[in-house]
Amino acid sequence: MEYGLAGQRMFYRMLGVALAAIGLIGPATRAAEPVGEPVLDPPTLHCIAAYWIVRDDDAHRASVATEYRPAGTDEWQPGPPFLRVQPGPFKDEGGKVKPPAVAIPDGARLFAGSVFVLAPDTAYELKLTLRSAAGPTTQRVLRTHTMAEPVAPPDMAARHVVPGAGGGSGTPADPFRGLKAADAAARPGDLFLVHAGLYAGTFTVTRGGQPGRPVIWRGAGDGVAIIDGQQPRENPTANVIDLRNQHDVWLENLAVCHGYAAICGHECERLVIRRCHLYDVLEGVLANRNRGHVARDFFIADNVLEGMMPWPATPQQWHDLPESRGIWIAGPGHVCCYNRIHHFKDGMDVDESAQTISCDFHNNDVSCVFDDGCEMDGSDRNTRNFYNRYTNVLCGVSLQPVHGGPVYVFRNVIYNIRNEPFKLHNSPSGGIIVHNTTVRHGPPASLSTQDPVFNCMFRNNLLVGTAGRAYDFSPPAMDCDFDYDGYAGWSGDTFLKWNGIKYKSLAEVQAKAPIERHAVELDPATLFAGGTAAPATETTVYDGSKIDLQLKPGCRAIGAGVALPGFNDGAHGVAPDLGAYQAGAPLPHYGPRMEVP
Repeated sequence: MEYGLAGQRMFYRMLGVALAAIGLIGPATRAAEPVGEPVLDPPTLHCIAAYWIVRDDDAHRASVATEYRPAGTDEWQPGPPFLRVQPGPFKDEGGKVKPPAVAIPDGARLFAGSVFVLAPDTAYELKLTLRSAAGPTTQRVLRTHTMAEPVAPPDMAARHVVPGAGGGSGTPADPFRGLKAADAAARPGDLFLVHAGLYAGTFTVTRGGQPGRPVIWRGAGDGVAIIDGQQPRENPTANVIDLRNQHDVWLENLAVCHGYAAICGHECERLVIRRCHLYDVLEGVLANRNRGHVARDFFIADNVLEGMMPWPATPQQWHDLPESRGIWIAGPGHVCCYNRIHHFKDGMDVDESAQTISCDFHNNDVSCVFDDGCEMDGSDRNTRNFYNRYTNVLCGVSLQPVHGGPVYVFRNVIYNIRNEPFKLHNSPSGGIIVHNTTVRHGPPASLSTQDPVFNCMFRNNLLVGTAGRAYDFSPPAMDCDFDYDGYAGWSGDTFLKWNGIKYKSLAEVQAKAPIERHAVELDPATLFAGGTAAPATETTVYDGSKIDLQLKPGCRAIGAGVALPGFNDGAHGVAPDLGAYQAGAPLPHYGPRMEVP
């Protein structure tokens, strides 16, 4: 278990876990003490999260460890330690100072973190243990409940809709003729069964539901219900479905096409978009405005979103083509999962104009987007990006910037990126990047920016290329901790560039560099099962479903990782593998779980 103890010590030092408890630091000048009680962030389908303000000792030796268990059980499981968040102020991508998500008194620090891959619709207890080198230990137990996938109430009033220009009462014999006629009669608890046919023109939803009593617009299942905005492909200006400022509206089993945005949901609450086919639009789900700070708790799942952007794009197209995103949302508590997204500029984005807290992007299949697979840009804390597949993208996951964090990026597979696997521009702070597999034509990893990177961590990632430096890390790195990663397919006279210093080989890195002392160098030819190789060119279109990035039995990446509580089984004596996949573990499901209209 030597690998576990050494790795955990380095991991805990990065995230602020109590090294005093194992005697590695000297006495503190002042005991840490809580400033008020810890606060839960919104729970999601598979994650719970919290933050705690702590009056820290002068030597920065406070830590918050986590344990969790399903309510009613006895055994606590170790979770990831909370991140000791760098104090602000933080600036947005344009250089403007962003107001803090939490007001922190002088002399105090924010600690924040998540526990993930939990069961949905389950009560959990989260135990937090605050320690410092001096003074007593403080413990708190928080009780929360993961969300369930939204289910329609059993007593909804079924009302029927067919194409038309007005009239009808909503009965099977006398259905509403047209969406506008149905909307004018909508009440909380109505289930509109939208029958097959073409509904021409744009549709504005004017009546929403109530908590527990949504208004649901659902394809009736007798064929495809197509809402066609009939906007010109060359210059669409109107949104096909516009439901801004509404709450408790669900859209299910619909085809939506030919408009600027398929669905516009600015400043909405509890919006559900599920099993829809959105196509021939510039924006799939556009909900990035949250001026009233009301947007929250979207559930966007099992959709197919097809944009109109080319892949790959030329440099001129990259600058000239309009903004285009599959999903673009703002606010806390959102879940985007099991979607298939392709041919937009960006696959999925959060928006930094409002507080972005406790949002999850998982099990999505993103391909052929000419900028970023997913932008976590502007996240404040406890946002999570995991179990996604990104194929044929410019950059994998962007953290440009992160406003303190933590932002977790783990167990994603990224194949055929044209640039950086993880974009850490505009001085992010608080990125936790763990157990990802990235494969590209060119250098395994690079980061080209002059802006410093703060308080970020890499662990157990597998980075594969064809030539060039293993990691060309250009910016200054402040309080960053990279280690236990695997590199394959590099060449030249420099293995690593870090903080302006070049290291010619992994052996020199391990002897002299402040990072990657336990990294491993791997042979790309013997790395993946089935002989999967790095892309021969960066412009080829690859089918992600046919790319097998499971590790080949016996390769050096197996068992080469470090134990990370909450991320892998290493804490229980199983040496973790590098990359997204653990030998013998089931593979994630990418994209919709069922047929979409």
